[in-house]
Amino acid sequence: MTSKISRIFHGTLIHSLSLTELEIIKDALVGVDEFGKIAFVEKEVLSEQTVNDILSEWEATETKHAPQYPNAGTGLDVPLLEWLEKYTFPLEQLFSSLAFAEKTYPIVVSNLLRHGTTTAVYYATIHLESSKCLARIVHQKGQRGFIGKVNMDRNSPETYIETTESSSKDTENFVKYVLDLDQQSRLVTPIITPRFAISCSSELMHSISEIAERYNVPIQSHLSENDAEIAFVAELFSDPNYTSVYDNHKLLNNRTIMAHGIHLSPEERNLIKTRGAGISHCPNSNFSLCSGVCNVRQLLDEGIKVGLGTDVSGGFSKTILDSIRSASVAGKVTQMTAPKDKKSSPITLNELFYLSTMGGASLLNLENVIGNFEVGKEFDALLIDPESHQSPINLFEGIDDDVERVFEKFLFLGDERNILKVYVRGKMVSGTEYEGDC
Repeated sequence: MTSKISRIFHGTLIHSLSLTELEIIKDALVGVDEFGKIAFVEKEVLSEQTVNDILSEWEATETKHAPQYPNAGTGLDVPLLEWLEKYTFPLEQLFSSLAFAEKTYPIVVSNLLRHGTTTAVYYATIHLESSKCLARIVHQKGQRGFIGKVNMDRNSPETYIETTESSSKDTENFVKYVLDLDQQSRLVTPIITPRFAISCSSELMHSISEIAERYNVPIQSHLSENDAEIAFVAELFSDPNYTSVYDNHKLLNNRTIMAHGIHLSPEERNLIKTRGAGISHCPNSNFSLCSGVCNVRQLLDEGIKVGLGTDVSGGFSKTILDSIRSASVAGKVTQMTAPKDKKSSPITLNELFYLSTMGGASLLNLENVIGNFEVGKEFDALLIDPESHQSPINLFEGIDDDVERVFEKFLFLGDERNILKVYVRGKMVSGTEYEGDC
């Protein structure tokens, strides 16, 4: 019995095989089955007859920080803790209104999809119903999403804070709601989300870590983003360092994603590696809030999982393309400012692309599910046209713009105008040629 293939794609395929190895297949056929998984990848398809021979073998039906988003591009004139008080917390308070969430979150998710974000890890707010709303919208629009109801029971504004009991109770309610919401597709996942150690009591962190273990769900938070933040944590806890605070509350494991990790000590980096946790590198945010420059080369050399993040609205851009560009600059800054005896190489193009694809997948323990086009993985992909209408990319006659060169131009010059179609698990969910509600 032949496999049922729902779509077959013919063209140039680009994906990461490892941190340093980029594979470009200039003439490929990719078959996607009815479940959105990659059934086959045929390389070097050189003739129409070869295409037809392959097609005849298959039965194919067709060939072919969420609440902070409104602040993006503003409020970048102050450091982290002041930025939270002045801009972030007042905006997030508005999500106490479900009506506000229902108007805002569809715009957030649609924009991320249009810019090519097939998988997003979201911080919602402390509000249970608005957080459920975000989960529903991500589910409806077909994005692969990890949604967190934020936890904050101290060191927060009087008008934007929870009790320890309500935070824990609402978190478990939210986790069960999301698990029930998406029982079939399993594209939407709850993620435990203590905002950071400053805003969470020890009692609350112990409670939500038990929820994470009980339901076997991932964890996300912020770590070592800003010097003042680190000093405040040291005042609040007697643990040896910031990372140990999370570890001693059982919030640091192989399902944990920590944003930033700029100012980690050797002991902290070793602890993160030992626990199998990962770092979401958010260079735009780090630059914008003057938090510092993360030494990604050091993290990679020490075997720590790293992926790229946008951290909207600390980072003013919603596209992972900007994260690639900012990460490139951050790597060069690290190299230029390092002592002569500690010089390191900048992050290469292949590594940048890996961090934006397979690196992100590994943070979520999905490296065997998504991240590249290996047979058996789910087909999350972007269809790119470098010469689309009003493209920011220029290709010139007489200049040898081969595939490698055009790919690099897309990473550093391209934008959503070049993204014709966005696929999640084999289903088109966005793009300039998408005709659905996005």
